[in-house]
Amino acid sequence: MKSDIEIAQEAELYPITKVAESIGLSDEDLECYGKYKAKISDSCIKRVQNNPDGKLILVTAINPTPAGEGKTTISVGLAQAMAKIGKKAVLALREPSLGPCFGVKGGAAGGGYAQVVPMEEINLHFTGDFHAITSANNLLEALLDNHIQQGNVLRIDTRQIVWKRCLDMNDRALRNIVVGLGSKSDGFVREDHFVITVASEIMAILCLAESMADLKARLGRIIVAYDLDGKPVTAADLKAVGPMAALLKDALKPNLVQTLEHTPVLIHGGPFANIAHGCNSVMATRTAMKLGDFVITEAGFGADLGAEKFLDIKCRIAGIAPDAVVLVATIRALKYNAGVPVADLKQENVEALRKGSVNLKKHISNLKKYGVKVAVTINRFAEDTEAEIAALSEICEQEGVVFAVSEVFAKGGAGATDLAELVVKLTEEEKHFAPIYADDLSLEDKIRRIATEIYGAKDVEFASAATKELKRLTDLGFDKVPVCIAKTQYSLSDDPKLLGAPEGFTFHIREVYVSAGAGFVVALAGSILSMPGLPKEPAAYRIDVDDDGRITGLS
Repeated sequence: MKSDIEIAQEAELYPITKVAESIGLSDEDLECYGKYKAKISDSCIKRVQNNPDGKLILVTAINPTPAGEGKTTISVGLAQAMAKIGKKAVLALREPSLGPCFGVKGGAAGGGYAQVVPMEEINLHFTGDFHAITSANNLLEALLDNHIQQGNVLRIDTRQIVWKRCLDMNDRALRNIVVGLGSKSDGFVREDHFVITVASEIMAILCLAESMADLKARLGRIIVAYDLDGKPVTAADLKAVGPMAALLKDALKPNLVQTLEHTPVLIHGGPFANIAHGCNSVMATRTAMKLGDFVITEAGFGADLGAEKFLDIKCRIAGIAPDAVVLVATIRALKYNAGVPVADLKQENVEALRKGSVNLKKHISNLKKYGVKVAVTINRFAEDTEAEIAALSEICEQEGVVFAVSEVFAKGGAGATDLAELVVKLTEEEKHFAPIYADDLSLEDKIRRIATEIYGAKDVEFASAATKELKRLTDLGFDKVPVCIAKTQYSLSDDPKLLGAPEGFTFHIREVYVSAGAGFVVALAGSILSMPGLPKEPAAYRIDVDDDGRITGLS
C-alpha cells in the first residue's frame, strides 16, 4: 500500500472556498492562506452563533502502545463516514506539533485514506499559529527579564520566577539552562527552563479563550513570578497583554481545511494530553457545532488523559457536553496489554486479547462515570482475525456498549459507515453528563478523585514541595479551578511499565503549579517531562525535500 504522504500528495483537493460552501460559508467568511487552507473570519464566527448546535461526538482511545491505535485516523474516517450516510458533518482537530513530527510519533493528520489535507503543510508550519504562540510566550519572558534589568520596580524575586520559555521542538538540552551570562548589560544570571510550545500556558489559553476580549483577560492573569513579599506578579503587571494579543490576533481564528473526501475540518490549537489539556480550541469546537449537524472531535492519548481533560476541563469551561463518545482500540494493542511482545502481535491470540481487554474495560467503566454514551470501535489491521474480532464484540456486549469494526485506513469513509450509524443512534438517546468532581472540592481532593476513580490508584502521595504549593495556591484563591494532571500516556498509572488495568498502586505528585490564565492547576506526576527529547533514531532522519520542493518521509 502507498505511504500516507504519497496518498495525500496524489489526492485531488477542492479549493477551500468550495469546501466552505458545503457548510454555508462564503468567500467573505474566509481569510485564505493559499488555495487549500483558510482561517474563518471573526465576523463569520460571530454571525453563526445564532445557528442551532449540532451533535458533539468525542473520539478517544485506550492507552497508546508501540503498535499504535490510530485515533486520529478513526476521527477523520468517522467524519467521512457521516457524509457517506448523508449527514452534514464537521471535524474539529488539534494542529500537529513539530516535536513529534520530527521525533517519535510522526504527524497528526490521520493515515491511509482517512487523512486531513494538505498533509505536509498541516504537519509543518501550517498557518503559523504555533509560531505566534511561541513568540507571544517568549515576548513575555523578554519583558520579564527586561523589567528586572531596568530596575525591577515590581520587586520581583528572581528566585521565584515561574514563567518558562518555549520552543515547538523536542530539545532536552533546553530543559534546564542558565541565562544572563556575560556582562552586566546582558541581564541577571539565573536558572531558566524551556517547555515545548504545546505544553505552554499560552497554548492552553488560546485553546480555551472564547473571544479576543477573553483571550486578553486570560493573558493578563498569567502569573510570571512572585515578588519579595510572596505576592503574584502577572503579565498585566508587566504591561505585556497588548503586544502578546497582537501576536496572537490571527492565531486565535480557527483554520479550515478538508479530508481526502472533502469533509470540512476545523483544525486549531494543539496542546499535548500527557502534559497539557489535550483538546483543540473552544472556538473551533463551538464554531463547528454551529456549522455542522454532527461534529467529531478528538482528545489526545488515552481516555485517562485526553478524554478526562476534555470532560473535566474543556466541557466545564466551555459549557458544552458530548452527545456520544467513541472509544478506539486495536486487537494488537489489547494483546500488548496482556504482555505479548511487539514481534508476536500479528499472531492470532484470543486468550491474550481477552486478558488485555482489562484496559479497554477500565476505560469503558471510566467513561460511564461521566454519564456519556459509549461506542467501541477497532481500527482494523490486515492481521486481525475473525475469531479475535468476535471475541472483542462479545466483550463489548458484556460491558453494555455497542461495537463496530472500522476499516477507514484502507477504505476511507466507506470503512466506517456501520460505526457512523451506531453513533447517530447514540446521539439520539438522552444524556446525563456530569464531570467527575465538583468545583468546590479542594485541589488535593480533585487530584485524588481523578487518581482513584479514573486511574485506579489506591492513594496519592504528594511531594513536600507539591503540598507546600497546593497550600499557597489555595490561599491565593485557586482552589475552585479544575486540575490538569500531567502523567505518562502509556499506563493508567504514573509508571509506564504498568500495563492493563493496574490497581492498588500509589500515584505520585512531584510538582504543582497554576496556569492562572488558562484557569486550571497543573500537577506533574512521576517522571513526566514538559520538554520531550528526541529518540536514538528520530523521524527527522527520514524527512527530505527534492529539487521540485516535494517533501518525502513525513508520516
